[in-house]
Amino acid sequence: MEAAVRSPGYLAQLRYEIDDSSKVGEVRRAAQNRASFEFDAQTAGRVAIAATELANNLLTHAGGGELLIQTLGDEQTATLELLAIDRGPGMKDVERCLADGFSTTGTPGTGLGAVRRLADEFDIYTAPGDGTIVMARFGRGLEPHFGAVSVPMPGEIDCGDAWHLVSNGGSTAIIMVDGLGHGTFAAQAARAGIASFTASPWLSPQEIMQRAGTAMARTRGGAGACAQLDSDGAVSYAGLGNISGALVSRDKSQGLVSHSGILGVQTPRVQQFEYQRTPGTLLIMHSDGVSARGSPMERPQLFAHHPAIIAAALYRDFGRGHDDASVVVVA
Repeated sequence: MEAAVRSPGYLAQLRYEIDDSSKVGEVRRAAQNRASFEFDAQTAGRVAIAATELANNLLTHAGGGELLIQTLGDEQTATLELLAIDRGPGMKDVERCLADGFSTTGTPGTGLGAVRRLADEFDIYTAPGDGTIVMARFGRGLEPHFGAVSVPMPGEIDCGDAWHLVSNGGSTAIIMVDGLGHGTFAAQAARAGIASFTASPWLSPQEIMQRAGTAMARTRGGAGACAQLDSDGAVSYAGLGNISGALVSRDKSQGLVSHSGILGVQTPRVQQFEYQRTPGTLLIMHSDGVSARGSPMERPQLFAHHPAIIAAALYRDFGRGHDDASVVVVA
């Protein structure tokens, strides 16, 4: 059975800068409202509590940070994800901080421990001096094992980047499109490219890029890349413009080739390349809102964490801050 993942082009990832206590209530309401579309009242209540605890934790222990909310999956695999990201002091003893009743600030100490109990899937990355990233997911679980961040540049509502992922048994196909510039018209261009993919996601990446170029011809155009991953490790990839792709393991990073050009404006015939990935290798794709210098190889401990944690770390540490930013990581 084919499973699709909602892309931010259709149901945007929400980003909240948690810099004062008033944002806590705002995040709680947003998380509960988003959860109410997918889950029963009890689950939506769990999401609201977790969002509140994460936001409070950002303020109390890190002096602020970001909280991202997104819905993933389809009607059968609906999943809501909370990502709390900070550049604070980090934690020396994670398990102690997750224990019930532990507190360094005189509060009841129910924050992260409560989030772990409430969530259906939970992961945390932290290190002294390196901040903390917490992922909490609610729902039925997703295959393949992946994570994504896609947010507009500061000051914009619409994100000019978009991505979409589908899986079918042992195969996965991913597309990422970056509309030229940013704002509403960039988002329209990106969504046109995504729509052409969702109509026929199992064409070859080369064909998908050609179709995306045709679909984006009446927009301002943009960059794009498509990857297909098979269970035997085969990877097919085609790209045009400044979407970066790489196969990354603990000891090796192999860049995936994209050609120059603009989908919808200057769409030459796109060449497809074939690769092979070994067990434990990540596929990472990102827009130019994230520096190509970034790699989880700089922090090998990240490879032990959920791909959503890795995507958030790349966004946090290598996001340029003056453009839409998207990262997709597939394990």
